[in-house]
Amino acid sequence: MHPIPKIQARLVVAAVLATLSCNVAAGMSIENIENIDRTVDESAKAVMAEHGIPGMAVAITAQGQQRFFDFGVASKKTGQPVTRDTLFEVGSVSKTLTATLAAYSQAQGKLSLSDSPCRYLPALECDRIGQISLIDLATHTAGGFPLQLPDDIQTEQQLTQYFNNWQPQHPTGRYRSYANPSIGLLGRAAAKSLGMPYADALQSQLLPKLGMVDTYLTVPPEQMTRYAQGYDKAGKPVRLNPALLADEAYGVKTTSKDLLHFVDAQLGGDEMDTSIKSAVAATRTGYYRVGAMTQALVWEQYPYPAKLDDLLTGNGSSMVLESKLAEPIAPPLAPQRSVWINKTGSTNGFGAYVAFVPAKQIGIVILANRYYPNEERVKLAYRILQQLD
Repeated sequence: MHPIPKIQARLVVAAVLATLSCNVAAGMSIENIENIDRTVDESAKAVMAEHGIPGMAVAITAQGQQRFFDFGVASKKTGQPVTRDTLFEVGSVSKTLTATLAAYSQAQGKLSLSDSPCRYLPALECDRIGQISLIDLATHTAGGFPLQLPDDIQTEQQLTQYFNNWQPQHPTGRYRSYANPSIGLLGRAAAKSLGMPYADALQSQLLPKLGMVDTYLTVPPEQMTRYAQGYDKAGKPVRLNPALLADEAYGVKTTSKDLLHFVDAQLGGDEMDTSIKSAVAATRTGYYRVGAMTQALVWEQYPYPAKLDDLLTGNGSSMVLESKLAEPIAPPLAPQRSVWINKTGSTNGFGAYVAFVPAKQIGIVILANRYYPNEERVKLAYRILQQLD
């Protein structure tokens, strides 16, 4: 063994100290990293065992530093392991990208979120739809669209007729009724304002500017080997089928690595052009209070430090299945930093959760190839992010 020259030794020590200094400044000291790794490993494996989840990807960010944790398999048939590059269906997390696309079009001067969708979709009759705004659609306060588009709506003509025949259940802006059709309509209007179909607008206009290079609505044939197999509640293999408004409301497939990139964009950690920065900020403007939750454009946020009970209530099934009284915020609340911002997403065979805290510069992505309760995702994220606080 050869002795290290003094000058070289000093350089090595300096490099180590610099690395440690950087980690400590980022809230990721060696000791903290060990605690985080242990918490993620133990907690994720426990949730997977309890709910029969074949594979899970967890990704965290803290002051720009990223860590990735991969568990189990992407497919029980092939045994292919989950990695940060495994593609998962993210369900309604897709809605956050739809809202961002609409806000991006506004930043480009091609759309106003205060406009009615009728302005951009001339096939719509404006006697009822004309009374609501794109903000109403993005905050689920248009007046009571159903959770799902009815099964008998199979064609574009039927879809237009459905919106033209829509009958509000509540006055606009009084109740929050979580609904795929409202976000679907928002996405259609945003894409039309940009002069192209929604899929083209998302893939060519928004995702590249967010640096999301591994996110798809239709997984290319050459990438199918990375597309995880989902499993339904009975454990049977299932994947998302094409449907009207699926792209806009729940159709995105992405990786933990790419989705964490989106989280870092929310935290201001990425180089973005002015229009994207404006769009990202606009989606976090608060318009309504629903219990402890502030409803922004799709994103849902809570005062920080967040109470676990509030997060569990806000992400519980009643918030999805029932209309909730919404209290307008006037004027709208500018984007806040001391808030826990989150979104859940599900398809029949997948479960996703994203959360971040701008003031702490921390965030998390949890992707699984089996549906499991939202509350379990929230508790898992809460345990992990507490280690980063």
